[in-house]
Amino acid sequence: MTLLLRLLLMLVACCAALPAHADELRPGYLELTQKDAQHWRMVWKAPVLGGLATRARPAFPEFCTQSPPVARLEGAALVAESTLTCSRDLAGAQVGLAGMEATFTDALVRIAPLDRAMQAERLTRSNTMVTVATVPDRWEVARSYTALGVIHILEGYDHLLFVIALVLLIGRPVAVIKAATAFTLAHSITLAGTTLGLFGLAQAPVEALIALSIVFLAVEIVKQKPGEPRLSERVPWMIAFLFGLLHGFGFAGALREIGLPDGDVPVALLTFNIGVELGQLVIIAACLTLLALIRRLKPTALRPATLAATYLIGITASFWFIERVTG
Repeated sequence: MTLLLRLLLMLVACCAALPAHADELRPGYLELTQKDAQHWRMVWKAPVLGGLATRARPAFPEFCTQSPPVARLEGAALVAESTLTCSRDLAGAQVGLAGMEATFTDALVRIAPLDRAMQAERLTRSNTMVTVATVPDRWEVARSYTALGVIHILEGYDHLLFVIALVLLIGRPVAVIKAATAFTLAHSITLAGTTLGLFGLAQAPVEALIALSIVFLAVEIVKQKPGEPRLSERVPWMIAFLFGLLHGFGFAGALREIGLPDGDVPVALLTFNIGVELGQLVIIAACLTLLALIRRLKPTALRPATLAATYLIGITASFWFIERVTG
């Protein structure tokens, strides 16, 4: 087995070994909303996977005291609400998450003062605190939600496997680009419509159908025959568009859990979608490059490698589908 063949199998095997709850490794969310001169409402949403719920806790200045939090479970996340009482303005002080260094997931912090613009920033293991700005940078929301979009497509493993399967099915760069464009247009429609409250679907069946869409692509790849193109090969853009509508509901569910900043919904929505597209482009470019290398250096290994990767994808997606339906 050639090195390139091993690399392709390792790429998909890593995806197949990821958590069965493919979309639960999402960023945490810390929100501070000012109620009056001294009081802030604090909401801390920590996904169970990734360590935030057990290892991280909100951190705030010494001149603030926290009321006993009221906690509840929402899906795969712990949500805690409390009130901060601060003896002076938070401007210039630092807030964030203590203990985040030992976790595996990023977080978004949203600060909404009464007399200043909303501030949104991303927290990481190397950057666990942010300074509350007197005049927040107008591009903070755009930067934060773009990063969240990239993170979601790279850590939303079912979406990741769908994109990989789409590339394996089509194989040709131009056709892949056309299909990816159709997928983008479609999920942008349902992402925007659902987020803005124009329409929507229950998240549980959406997640199950997303897994089923991956299974469908895997079956199409296995059934490919030279000289006998299937419908998915003749009009891949149509298949990508139809499934893109479905995946858009999944993206909307993730964005709804993260939260949208009041007054900056259009910017957050647009930049989150841009981040998703950037993540998709990275995946597509990596897969096309790997396929091109195999095709050039060892053409006879291309079909066996594709089938091996496809079976790993199909088995993983089938497990997700069964789990989501029975769960």
